[in-house]
Order: sequence, then C-alpha cells, then structure tokens
Amino acid sequence: MELELGDVQTTALIPLVIKATETMRKNARIKDEKAVEIINVLNIDTKQYDKFLSHEGVVARTIMLDRQLKEIIEKAPDTVVVNLGAGFDNRFSRMDNGQIWWFDLDLPDSIAVRKKAFPERERVTMLPGNVLEDGWCGEVKKVLAGRKSKPVFIAEGLFMYFTLEQIRILLNVLKDNFSSGTLIAEQNSKLMQRNEKHHDTVSKTKAHFMSGTDTAQEIVDLTDGIRLMEEHSFNEEMKKYSIRGKLFAWLFPNMNDRWATFEWGTLVN
Repeated sequence: MELELGDVQTTALIPLVIKATETMRKNARIKDEKAVEIINVLNIDTKQYDKFLSHEGVVARTIMLDRQLKEIIEKAPDTVVVNLGAGFDNRFSRMDNGQIWWFDLDLPDSIAVRKKAFPERERVTMLPGNVLEDGWCGEVKKVLAGRKSKPVFIAEGLFMYFTLEQIRILLNVLKDNFSSGTLIAEQNSKLMQRNEKHHDTVSKTKAHFMSGTDTAQEIVDLTDGIRLMEEHSFNEEMKKYSIRGKLFAWLFPNMNDRWATFEWGTLVN
C-alpha cells in the first residue's frame, strides 16, 4: 500500500501503529485486527510512532470513547455516527449492532488511502470532505431522515491540529446543518501545545499543535448554543494500568488530553 498523506493526516499512523502493537500483546486491552493487517502491509518504521505515553494515551482514549459510544447506542440503537477525521479508525467494527449507520469522514487524500485498506461495508460510508465546510452534510442528512435519534459526531485526534477559529467554524457547520446533536471531541492542553517539541510521537512528524484548552468550557465559549455535558482526562484510564501511568497522572494532572462531550438543540435521546 502506497501512502500519500499530508502532514497532519500522517499523524493517523500513530494510533494505527499503537492499536496494532497493543492487539498483538498477550493481554491486549483493545483489539483491532484491521490495524494489524494494515501495518503488516505498510513499509514504515513503526518504532517512531509507538512510545510509552502515546501508547497508553491511545489505549486509554480508545477504551473511554468505545465505552461512551456503546452506552449511547444502547439507548438509541439506530444512531448515526460521523467520525470526523477518521484516518484509519476501525471503531465501527466494535460498535456495530446491525442498526447504526456510520460515516468515516476525512480529507480526500486520507479517504483515498483508507479505501485501499477498508472494504465497502453495509451501513458504512467513507466520505471525502473538509469538516470545516458543509459539502459533506447532505449525505448525512439523507440517512438521518426518518430516524428519531440525534446524530453523534466524534473528533478523535483532530482539535489539536485546528486553531480555535477553525474549531468555531466546525461548531457552526454542525449547528447550522443539524438541529440537534452530540459532539465527543478530544481536547489538547495548552501545556502540551507549548511543549509539542517534547511530544514522544507527534514530534516525529511535520504536524504542529495549533491550539489547546485548559477546560472544554473554552470551546463552548467560541459560539452560542453549545452545551458542555462532561469532560474526562485520559489520566482516569491510564493510571489503572501501570506505575508510570499513575506517576504521569500525579505529576502532570492537567497535561494529558481529555474527552469532552458537547450537545446542542433539543435533547431527543
């Protein structure tokens, strides 16, 4: 498989490599056989993308988001999920209940590579588009028609590569096109943004952190009509598995990334 990815899109290799290496461990905390399959055909140096803190962070964020999405889908089995900046993510396989509809949205170069790795699947649409523009929204609206549940948008490993102004634009795209919805977005800290050159894996790419927040309330304040429902540090999960994870959570309680859940419009779930 040949890779032709932009600087930011290349960061999708980090969670891909980590999910693959974790899957191959004896007591794997997450399983992603597709990641293993893709890594086996890629001619890349995986060591630079699999360092301890990034590894534990990706495992933690995967477990936390999987748990939250499963809870949402249990309450609304026909949920439509839009994976913003999907990269090589294979979460649909872990979430599928036979009723959900899934969109993997990413820039055209990423989707072109993704289509080489992933087969066409029922109720899954690989959608090329820019999340900051609303050209992709029509396809999602077609599937939403007739469904009672509100759409769920997930943004994993995305916001930190956007400026706050770009995040504001994204929020407005969502609000203007969908009368209600849930957004679950990974938050980067200002401390990590300032120290990006010390990041154990992203520093090995040409990508740069463009923003960070101390609290997700700063995202809410970017535009009207967005509500912050909850926010949880990856430290909550990371500290369960190792002494190093516990030490990091204790020494740097505000440095790790966080999951934040936002809602807008009428609560219909």
